Amino acid sequence: MKREFPDTEYPLKELTERIIAAAYKVHNTFGSGFVEKVYENALVEELQQQGHKIEQQKKVSVEYNRKSVGDFVADPVVDGSVLLELKAVKNFEKSFDDKLLHYLKATSLQVGLLINFGKSVEIRRKVNTESATKSEKSA
Repeated sequence: MKREFPDTEYPLKELTERIIAAAYKVHNTFGSGFVEKVYENALVEELQQQGHKIEQQKKVSVEYNRKSVGDFVADPVVDGSVLLELKAVKNFEKSFDDKLLHYLKATSLQVGLLINFGKSVEIRRKVNTESATKSEKSA
């Protein structure tokens, strides 16, 4: 389930704004044209310099009926709270949004940022309201 949040109500707003500012700093330094991994490593370096804990290329298991049915490697997770899906492409595709939402669901994280280091920085914020509901129920 997806819900749009006004900027003032957005979960983890301060953290996501710091991540977005770091993404712009990286893009302003490099411009466009590098492969995704270069932007990922530079963004991780920038966020670590700011004191954030980064899990890079985190292996995530997908479960069904409490049984592992597959796994994937996620792009960076910042402070154990925000999942990043990084791209370096000309245009966003709908499948990128879908992929990020699936990753959020599998990790039980609530917030994700889709960041494209194409011609200019493009960012989409995603919230998995199902994980927010699960967290509230289990608390």
